[in-house]
Amino acid sequence: MATSKSVCVFCGSSDGRDPVHRDLAQAFGAVLARENLRLVYGGGRIGLMGAVAVACFEAGGDVLGIIPEFLTQREVMYDEAPTVVVPNLHERKRRMAEEADVFVVLPGGVGTLEETVDVLSWAQLGLHAKPIIFLDTDGYWDPFFALLDHQIEQGFTPAFARDLVARADDIDDALARVFAAPARAAE
Repeated sequence: MATSKSVCVFCGSSDGRDPVHRDLAQAFGAVLARENLRLVYGGGRIGLMGAVAVACFEAGGDVLGIIPEFLTQREVMYDEAPTVVVPNLHERKRRMAEEADVFVVLPGGVGTLEETVDVLSWAQLGLHAKPIIFLDTDGYWDPFFALLDHQIEQGFTPAFARDLVARADDIDDALARVFAAPARAAE
């Protein structure tokens, strides 16, 4: 059976302090496999990034890792799954965005925030119309949404930017939003 859609997941290359985040990443990876959704992710085997990829791949899912050459050791490239090595972070983000039908954001740090803000900025500029879904089961992203609302209130971000991101309280909610997203046109 062919994969129906590609879900680009942005998340931490570390586990964080709360084990609930790793549990969420593993559960989401397994659900992607079960639902026949291709995972597109940063190519590493460590942290939440590795947890989602290993769970998806070991459950028989379709996984595509995209990793810059200089991170193949630091992020321990997950070479059991198909992985593309690119020259730099810019190419990684471009390829991930190109391969995705939808973006799902799990907890993470500055790198996760940077990837997410880039695709949000690109959507705001009209460069894509792919959904950006925060899988936020425990309020981890509350400060981000407060900042976004503050930027809108202060006139630095257009109000429609708030409509470019969605928040899912659980995996089922995220999954429903993923399936509601249009698939990429065949190339």
